[in-house]
Amino acid sequence: MNVSLLQAEFSILTCSRSFSSESGDLVDAVVPFMGESISDGTLATFLKKPGDRVEIDEPIAQVETDKVTIDVASPESGVIQKFVANEGDTVEPGTRIAIISKSAEGATHVAPSENKSSKAESKPTPAEKEVDKQIPKAEISFAKEAPKEKPKAPSPPPSRTSAMEPQLPPKERERRVPMTRLRKRVATRLKDSQNTFALLTTFNEVDMTNLMKLRSDYKDAFVEKHGVKLGLMSGFVKAAVSGLQNQPIINAVIDGDDIIYRDYIDISIAVGTKKGLVVPVIRNAERMNFADIEKEINTLAKKANDGSISIDEMAGGSFTISNGGVYGSLISTPIINPPQSAILGMHSIVNRPMVVGGQVIARPMMYIALTYDHRLIDGREAVFFLRRIKDVVEDPRRLLLDI
Repeated sequence: MNVSLLQAEFSILTCSRSFSSESGDLVDAVVPFMGESISDGTLATFLKKPGDRVEIDEPIAQVETDKVTIDVASPESGVIQKFVANEGDTVEPGTRIAIISKSAEGATHVAPSENKSSKAESKPTPAEKEVDKQIPKAEISFAKEAPKEKPKAPSPPPSRTSAMEPQLPPKERERRVPMTRLRKRVATRLKDSQNTFALLTTFNEVDMTNLMKLRSDYKDAFVEKHGVKLGLMSGFVKAAVSGLQNQPIINAVIDGDDIIYRDYIDISIAVGTKKGLVVPVIRNAERMNFADIEKEINTLAKKANDGSISIDEMAGGSFTISNGGVYGSLISTPIINPPQSAILGMHSIVNRPMVVGGQVIARPMMYIALTYDHRLIDGREAVFFLRRIKDVVEDPRRLLLDI
C-alpha cells in the first residue's frame, strides 16, 4: 500500500471570536487561523442554512485544506442572516463567510445567490414595455399564427467506423469530480518522493507463530490491566525501534550536503480514513512499552477516523510503518514519506507450508518490505534492519534479553 506522510493532517479546529459590524447587532463569522504552513483553503460545505438558529461556537461551515479540515464556528448566539461566500470558494484566514444576527431580526431563509434570479423574473424592464408598445397588434397576431416549420428529414445514419478507429464510451457515462485538497496533497507528495529518492525495496518473510501465541496467551490479562487490547502492531513498533537502534542510518535523512542523524525515534503509523490517508506519529517510541504503544495507536486512530486529529499529532516522524495487510494485501512496495528515508510495509498473514525441523508444517507467514533511499542507505544496512525485524517478531524474548 502506497503511503504518503502528510506532515500535518485532518484536524477539526474552531475559530475565535469574530468581528462585529457597525450596527452592533450583526457579527461576522470568519475563517479562523489554519496553521503556519496553511495560507488558504476551500469552503467545502455549509453545516447550517440561512435562518437557522445557532449557538456560540457552534460549527456552521467546514473549510478543507491540503492538511486539515477546519470548522468555522459562530462567534455569537443568534440566527444566520445570510452567507457571503459560496461552497467551492477559496478562502483565507479572516475571510467572511456568514453574517449572524444576535437579535434574530431581518433573517432570511434564502441564500444570497438565490435572490438575484427571483427579482429578475418578477417584472419586465421599461425597455421591454416600450418595445411592446411599438409593435402593431397585427404583427403580433401574425407571429403567433405563423405555420410551424416542417420537421427535418432524418439525418442519414453515420457511416460505419473503420476497424482501426477505437470505440470510446459515451461522455454521458463519465463523471468529472474535482480533487479534494487532501488528495491533491497526497498526489504531489507521492510524486515528489519518486522524483527525489533513489527508491529500492527489499523483502523478507516472518513466521508470526510466536507473536500470535503471545497475544493469545496474555490478551485477557493485558486488557484487564491496561484497558486496551494487545495487537500485533505494538510488536512491530518495538521491533522497528530495535532495528533503528541497531542501524541508525535508517533513522537519518539527507539535508542538502549533510546527513541528519536523529537521536529520537518517532514512528509514523499510516491510518486510512474516509477522506484519505493520514499518518499520525508515535513520539519517542523508544521509551514506550507494549501497553503505551497500544494506547497511543488506539487514541490516534480514533482521532484520525472522526476527523479530530491535530496538526501537531501528524507533524514530524522519522520512520513509517504501513499495514496493507488490513486490506488483504499480500505484498507491495511502499513509497517513502518525505523527509524520511525508509518505510516498512506489513502485509496479510497467510498459512503457508514451511520446512521446520525437517518437516513441512503450515505456518502463519507474513511478507514484510522495506523501501529505502539508496542515496543514503546501502543494501547491507537495509537487509540487516529487515532481518532484525524478522528476528524480534519471530522471537519477542529477544527484546527482554536485548540480543
